[in-house]
Amino acid sequence: VLFKKGETIRKQGTAMTHVVSVNSGLAKLYLEGAGMRNAIIRIVRPTNFIGGPGIYLDTMHHFSITALQDSVVCFIDIMAFKKIIDSNKAFSREFMKDFSRNILSVYSRLISLTEKQNAGRLEDSLLYLFNEIFEGSSIPRDITKKDIADLSSMSKESAVQGLRQFQKDGIIVITKNDYRLMDRDKLIRMSDFG
Repeated sequence: VLFKKGETIRKQGTAMTHVVSVNSGLAKLYLEGAGMRNAIIRIVRPTNFIGGPGIYLDTMHHFSITALQDSVVCFIDIMAFKKIIDSNKAFSREFMKDFSRNILSVYSRLISLTEKQNAGRLEDSLLYLFNEIFEGSSIPRDITKKDIADLSSMSKESAVQGLRQFQKDGIIVITKNDYRLMDRDKLIRMSDFG
């Protein structure tokens, strides 16, 4: 199924009938909080499976999924997916490795969110995007300032102010099309002191 940028793929609190696979594009997984505050758990690239705890616990979606870019998504019947997990050990191992990597990344980001001030959280979020999601020195503007704020657990205004300061300090350049990393070492050093 093709989802346009900004369209909801799955809604938190709804029944889970299918596992989602992002085949192309980009999506965000987020928890919907009170007062329209969202917490982005992670960004999903092709070809990741999205299921979560609901697969085996209560068949509910515990987070929402929204397309950050035009995205092609495949829906796999949850019962068929469970049969594959049960019958294909190699697939099951790889699925568990991927699931474990994603959980460790979330744990690492959770520590950052609880231990660091706004600037440190913003630095860690940018490093997550540059290093883990886009694996380079450019983040497309499909990732909005609001997305960066939600990823950093801060207000949009604070995130915008932080991004402006990073640009003034020569760490990033914000263009019409992307955020460009100019000084990775400085960003890493700043993140270490959070």
